[in-house]
This record gives sequence, structure tokens and C-alpha cells, in this order.
Amino acid sequence: MTPARALGALVLGGALCAAALGRGAAAEAPGDAVRGQQVFASRQCARCHLPRGQRGMGPALEEVRRPQGAYELTGRLWNHAPAMFTALTQEGVAWPQIGVAEMADLMAFLGADPKRDPSPDLARGQVVLVSKGCLKCHSFRKEGGRVGPDLAERRAALAPAATWGATVWAHTPRMAAAAIRLAVLYPRFSGDEMAHLLGFLRGGP
Repeated sequence: MTPARALGALVLGGALCAAALGRGAAAEAPGDAVRGQQVFASRQCARCHLPRGQRGMGPALEEVRRPQGAYELTGRLWNHAPAMFTALTQEGVAWPQIGVAEMADLMAFLGADPKRDPSPDLARGQVVLVSKGCLKCHSFRKEGGRVGPDLAERRAALAPAATWGATVWAHTPRMAAAAIRLAVLYPRFSGDEMAHLLGFLRGGP
């Protein structure tokens, strides 16, 4: 292949990738904060996250509900899952199921907006992938662990934000249990780390 044709193929591939991500974003309807409040109540979130001044098991509602990025919120949900799973197990309560549309509504209620997430830095995302120990359980392009699926083969579940949030929510109890079984640290995310990680997983080499 000539250099010109190789460059053309690269440009075309990038355009197709961008178009695919665009179709995924368009397919995800914007969330509704009123419906999100109903999800928050029906999934028992309101039992632990009470308004400031009232005694609840979890952080105050004002700390949970604030302006934030959508992937930032997904990272916070990931961090929160083990403690919540333990508490629900002790109470004999099943893990609440949250679908993609419900996650979009919940994100809207909690003040999460994809526009608040930074543009992904692929180099930082690769650092997050390695430093968080993701490859102890997952592989990426066949390199890494074999406990979970290859992350490069699950790109359809990585975007847009509510799709990823629903995937994370369903996955975290099993992830926490696997971390205990394998004696590895459960990874925690802060700030924009999740946005950079997802950027790398979607667009990395």
C-alpha cells in the first residue's frame, strides 16, 4: 500500500470510528431529572443519602447531587459499590438493577453532564488502565488477565456515558467479590480518571 493510500485508510478508519461513537451517543436519549428522582427513590438510594442535617448511612444528598461530569459520576458509583453491596447483603436486600435509560435519568437528577467531562487524554488513560490494576483481571488486545473479558472487544459498552454507567453498576458487585477472592485491591477512581480511561479504551491503539 502506498503512503497516500495508507493515509487515506487511516483517515477513513478514524471517521468511521467517530461516526460509530456519534451514533451511539445519538441512540441514548437525554435523561430526565424528574424521572431520575423517582429512580433514586425506588432503588432505595434515598434511604442512605439524606439531605444535610439528617442522619443517613451514606454521604449527604447534597454531596451526591452536584454539578459533575457523567464519567466522573460513573467513577464515584464504581467506588461506592463495594460498601453499598456489603450493606445490602447484610440487610438481605438484592442489588438494585438500573437500565441504561434509568441511568441517564439518574445522572440528570444527580447533576451529571457529559459536557463537564474533559476531553480524554489517551496517554493518561493508558496510565490509569495500568496503575489501577485493571489488567490483573481483564486483558486489552489479548494482553493481561483472563478473569474478565478483553476490554478492547467490549467497546460498544463503553460509550455513551449512561450505557457505561449501567454496565459499571451491573458489574461492580462481581468485581468487588473477585477482588476479594483474588486478594487484589479494588481500584478507585477520582476526578477525571474515568473519562481518560474510557477515552483510551475507545480510541487506543
